[in-house]
Amino acid sequence: MRLALVGATGKMGRAVARLALEEEITIVCAISPEGVGLDVGQLAGVSLSGTLVTEDLAAIPLTKPDVVIDFSSANAFPAVCAASLAANAALVSGTTGLTDAHREALADIAQSVPVLWEPNMSLGVHVLGRLVEQALSLLGDDFDVEIVEAHHKFKVDAPSGTALRLLEVVKRGREDALAVNGREGQPGTRGQTEVGMHAIRGGDVIGDHTVMFLGSGERIELTHRATSRDLFAKGALVAAQWIQGKAPGRYSLRDVVG
Repeated sequence: MRLALVGATGKMGRAVARLALEEEITIVCAISPEGVGLDVGQLAGVSLSGTLVTEDLAAIPLTKPDVVIDFSSANAFPAVCAASLAANAALVSGTTGLTDAHREALADIAQSVPVLWEPNMSLGVHVLGRLVEQALSLLGDDFDVEIVEAHHKFKVDAPSGTALRLLEVVKRGREDALAVNGREGQPGTRGQTEVGMHAIRGGDVIGDHTVMFLGSGERIELTHRATSRDLFAKGALVAAQWIQGKAPGRYSLRDVVG
């Protein structure tokens, strides 16, 4: 597999590069505004790869990758989509903070190339979503639902993309669910359809997500805690290998792992 990596010098990008090179996957292009001119393998803490970091997205179609893995930023996302389309390459993206306009760009290129966007590439988070589906079905509407997420102090968006994806799961089970982002002052009593969304920021937390089901006299908490970024990098590489050669369209981690 020929891989282009966008966001190559970020925490996730370096993890993807390290695991890819250890698995002898060829990184043909490494994009980042930082570390320009340096070898992506060296930056990842492994052997030299022969691929130097560039900030020019036009390098993607020139290097003819099979798959583009993107862990960049919402601001760069439309240009990443355009570069993937120009390269006729599949796109696997874990970039968060996307707007409706970004999702429209994703839908547009999915007409021509295969696309997989997931805010969290962890198999465990995928299982968490499945467990939330089951809990909603078994518990009914008598239990209130709250979603709490925690991340490191440098994360710029809130709630996290994973928390929003979990909210989508809740809304599939409760069509009238209404997200409430935090509470302050005197918001009044809790509405029956409310789903509280709470974001904690601090330290070096990689990513914790809890879905709480609160009933009368009891509560259930389903929690996933990430302890290494390698699990996200591994998930992205598994997704990239899976999506290579697939027909154009939108895919998710659920398609990959079943």
